[in-house]
Amino acid sequence: MTRLMIAATTAAMLAATALLAPAADATPAPAATAAAPAKACATKWKVTGKKVAVRMPEGTAPVAAPDSPVVRYLHRGDVVRSCVEAIARTQSGPAYRKCAKGGHIWRIVRGGQVPATCLKRA
Repeated sequence: MTRLMIAATTAAMLAATALLAPAADATPAPAATAAAPAKACATKWKVTGKKVAVRMPEGTAPVAAPDSPVVRYLHRGDVVRSCVEAIARTQSGPAYRKCAKGGHIWRIVRGGQVPATCLKRA
């Protein structure tokens, strides 16, 4: 079950990346046959923790861990944009304990992943 969840999350992340990355040899389609443009991510989140690390997963891991390398820090009140989340499952208990709460959902933001317990909708 754990591998299935990680595989589904990885597939979702790859699909989102494929949608955002333009093809190198793409030619513009005629206006008559062009589909409606994809709606840009508009979900904003406000940081509730005092100082929250943005972490990048190590190696080929799809989800960050509490000991993953820190890319940068967010501070209380910062607003970030995130429409995708990564779910880290464990055999027992939460995958991390950050901002006085345990959890297993990481929000994917610019540069890496942030524990969802440290964010609230803006």
